[in-house]
Amino acid sequence: MSSKDPKNKLAFLSMPAPASYVAGLGRGASGFTTRSDIGPAREGPSEEVIAEARAKRGEEEQPDPEQFQDPDNEYGLFAGMTYEADDEEADRIYERVDDAMDSRRKARREALEQSELSKHRLERPKIQQQFADLKRGLSSVTDSEWENIPEVGNLTRRKKRRGENDRTYVVPDSVIVGDRSKSEYESSLEVDPGAQGDAPGTMTNFVEIGQARDKLLSIKLDQLSSSISSTSSAGSGLSTSIDPKGYLTSLSSIQIKSDAEIGDIKRARMLFDSLNNDDAKVILANAVQHVGQSVKIWLAAADLEHDVKAKKRVLRKALEHIPTSVRLWKETVNLETSSSDARILLARAVEVIPTSVDLWLALARLETPDKAKSVLNKARKSVPTSHEIWIAAGRLVEQEACRSLSDKGGNGQGEGGGEGKKEPSAKELEAIDKTISMGVKELRRHQVLLTRDQWLSQAESCESSGSPRTCEAIIKATLSMDLEDEDDETKYTTWTSDAQNALGRGRVGTARAILAYTLKFFPNRQELWRTSASLEKAHGTPASLDALLSKAVEYVPSAEVLWLMRAKERWMRGEVDGAREVLVKAFDTNPESEQIWLAAVKLEAESGELGVARELLGRARGVADTERIWMKSAVFERQQRQYTTALQTLSTAIQKFPKFAKLYMIQGQIYLHNLQNIPAARTAFSNGIKACPKEPTLWILASRLEEQDGKSIKARAILEKGRLAVPKDDKLWAESVRVEERSSSNNTASGSTNANSNAKSMLARALQECPTSGLLWSISILTEPRPTRKSRSVDALKKAPEDPLIICTVARLFWAERKIEKAREWFRRAVKADGDVGDVWGWWLKFEKQHGGGGGGGGNKGEEDWRDVVKRECEVAEPRHGEVWQSVSKDDRNVGKRVGEVLELVCEALV
Repeated sequence: MSSKDPKNKLAFLSMPAPASYVAGLGRGASGFTTRSDIGPAREGPSEEVIAEARAKRGEEEQPDPEQFQDPDNEYGLFAGMTYEADDEEADRIYERVDDAMDSRRKARREALEQSELSKHRLERPKIQQQFADLKRGLSSVTDSEWENIPEVGNLTRRKKRRGENDRTYVVPDSVIVGDRSKSEYESSLEVDPGAQGDAPGTMTNFVEIGQARDKLLSIKLDQLSSSISSTSSAGSGLSTSIDPKGYLTSLSSIQIKSDAEIGDIKRARMLFDSLNNDDAKVILANAVQHVGQSVKIWLAAADLEHDVKAKKRVLRKALEHIPTSVRLWKETVNLETSSSDARILLARAVEVIPTSVDLWLALARLETPDKAKSVLNKARKSVPTSHEIWIAAGRLVEQEACRSLSDKGGNGQGEGGGEGKKEPSAKELEAIDKTISMGVKELRRHQVLLTRDQWLSQAESCESSGSPRTCEAIIKATLSMDLEDEDDETKYTTWTSDAQNALGRGRVGTARAILAYTLKFFPNRQELWRTSASLEKAHGTPASLDALLSKAVEYVPSAEVLWLMRAKERWMRGEVDGAREVLVKAFDTNPESEQIWLAAVKLEAESGELGVARELLGRARGVADTERIWMKSAVFERQQRQYTTALQTLSTAIQKFPKFAKLYMIQGQIYLHNLQNIPAARTAFSNGIKACPKEPTLWILASRLEEQDGKSIKARAILEKGRLAVPKDDKLWAESVRVEERSSSNNTASGSTNANSNAKSMLARALQECPTSGLLWSISILTEPRPTRKSRSVDALKKAPEDPLIICTVARLFWAERKIEKAREWFRRAVKADGDVGDVWGWWLKFEKQHGGGGGGGGNKGEEDWRDVVKRECEVAEPRHGEVWQSVSKDDRNVGKRVGEVLELVCEALV
């Protein structure tokens, strides 16, 4: 009934829902659960609580079935046990067993892996392997073909982009007119149609206003930069330089002044700017009364005085207030013109300030030598920790020794007596050594420990001040410092390095003293004697060099080089008998020395004693019997035009030494150049190639013989065989290129260009075989057209940056471009890279003959100076190699000529 009642139509809302009711199911929704249905979230029980509950119920934990499947993972089995030594030993045993088992199957496994890998490579080869044959084919591509290869561009959507770029549009006239008037300025009044009348005025030009503003800003910035530069240029060198890293550190070191002090400073500056000199004096007078201990104020007061006497009065007044100021004493002494007055002031100064080293040294310099000793002794007692006083004492002893020697009339001469150089006696030198040695000991006693580098710098300072003996005494007393516990090799390396460093800084006396000290400990080192001899030869006198070499041969009598150096130096000075005497002594200690025998022969031959030279060669063949002595014997007979005797000597020598290639060369050259017997020369070269197939010079001589005989094809074949026998030899490749070039020049008249392309192809192959050859790169640079030579030289310098031939070629390029100073710089760089290449010296002299100047003066004198510089440096270097140099120096017509004469001939021969 109630359901039929219209008032109770919503009564079902208060009724409970059926058990199977799901909200929204009729319109397709599915059932869901919210947080309100299950209550608030809470944390579950921990692992410990769960384990405790299981223990109370008597349940056991079920192990993980996969826990012990991995033998390397023992997290459950032995997780709680300690890893002991037994376990470690067991692991090592198991590892050895595993290694042994693995080694049994290693070879089979690796073979299987290799086969699978090769099979995989065959099925799926690399891109590099797919194009390997094409890459090998690139070696035969010529230069013209390479240059004709088109440039690869980006062809993606090429047609579409071309169409887009080619599309044009019509520009409206309004755009053109607006663009035209964009940069114009309106200078007339615009008529306002809404105004009743014309108002006076002009249009504002904002461009001019902006330009004026920029100009004013630049003026202010310039003023600011100039003010900053006036304060910071002395310290930094730049007008606006600021160190960003040390800025905060410098700020922390600034003393912060109080407001009162800052105000005083500002007022003082204003007063100084506004007042005249007299007012400034009054202000300073008041300042010294209130701040009498300020040295700067007293010095400023003295600077205001223009009269020397007034300055002296101010400074002496200042010394009454501040008697312990070293700076005031120095300024006062500097104003004295009389040495006696300055001496009196300094004597008073050292009484007041006995710890000032500068004042003691100044007083010692003004005293006589006898009184200077007493002054330095007092200074040493007052300042026992000053090394400068001891060094000054050593220098004083040296000056006394030199002065006493000059007072005796200058008759005594030391090692440098040839130049009139006066040297103190050994007793006086020993006094210098004792003074410095005592000073070092006293400094150590007072815990003043200077390092080796500091003492070496002091020695160099003494040398630069004109006290070489004091420098040597410092080296003797301190060079072994800090090296007492080192071995001999370390000492030797350290001392020789010190000498090289000193010589690099231009301190020859220091380097000489270090080497002399090293020779006392290592007198049997031949290379050390040679280094010392080179130093004396470059910076010493002939007498000092001879004395050094005489000591060298006493300590190392078996050193043939030292004997030869001494004999050569005497021979260069014109002392032929002295050179003979040296060689006789050398024969006594080295009777079978090949070099000494040949030096004696050369000495007699160049002295005109040809009979004695031939006799010496005969004795040398009997005593020494070396291949080089036999070769020199044949060369000597050839120079005397005794060709038959020379060929007989060569035949005997070839039987004794069939593997010595130079014997075949000389034999073939005698047949070819002296006797004009081409078949015999061809036989000699052929025999030489068979006996010495690895000698490239024999292949080159044989090729030139065939080319001279008109058989260029055979010459090419010989060079090709030579390249196969001696691979990667740049001389053979260079000769092959030149053969092609000569063939090209011969075929030029007939209009053939194939030979020229053959030369380029041969040069390209040569550079592939010998990429670092300076000879080939120099040929390549010079064969290039003039516009591309510079880029080619850059490539050459990248491959061989220190090769003298490449550097010389670059210098020739600068020479051709009339860059004189640049060319001279590169020529000097070339001879520094390797001074043994005579062709480089020849090119340099040829350049200086054409563009010399600036060597030691100006004008013509400068040109001569540069030529003399080249000749002098070449004579010191004594070059022996170079294609043109060897051909000129070994010519029979140039026998006995000096290095300078050969250099002139090489200069004329270079083209």
